[in-house]
Amino acid sequence: MTWAATLLAFVTAERGVELALASRNTARLRARGAVEAGAGHYPFIVALHAAWLVGLWWLGRNHSLRPAWLAVFAALQVGRAWVIASLAERWTTRIMVLPGAVLVRRGPYRFVRHPNYLIVAGEIAVLPLALGLPLYAAAFSLINGVALAIRIRAEERAVGSFPAPERGEGPGISTPP
Repeated sequence: MTWAATLLAFVTAERGVELALASRNTARLRARGAVEAGAGHYPFIVALHAAWLVGLWWLGRNHSLRPAWLAVFAALQVGRAWVIASLAERWTTRIMVLPGAVLVRRGPYRFVRHPNYLIVAGEIAVLPLALGLPLYAAAFSLINGVALAIRIRAEERAVGSFPAPERGEGPGISTPP
């Protein structure tokens, strides 16, 4: 197995674990009365991320790794772990709004309103760059930008649907896959 294939196997396994965690957290949030917002665009987000990963396997599994981009990708993984740890049981891939919940303001959420989306945007670009696929990185970054514009708008509407002291927050409760 090449180093590129090993990296892609890691990312694939990581995403699988994250989907299992998100599914568990979503079920727990629903049991506590959370409601989903923006469900209509969720299949597009899933398809986008699946196509991105499948395409990387198809095009990049035998490529040489670019060490500098690999280091950036590793730093993004630290950021990803920080987001998930900060949101704890509120992290999911769906926009789940829990009435009465307060906005998450710990971890990276102290500094940025949507840190997970910054990390995801970075990953969408950086992993293909680490595999020497700059056009792939650009194409998926553009598509992801459209998806994130829709997603963030849906989250902001969901957050704004509750009176100020009783807001649940999309980023405080859900993040993309």
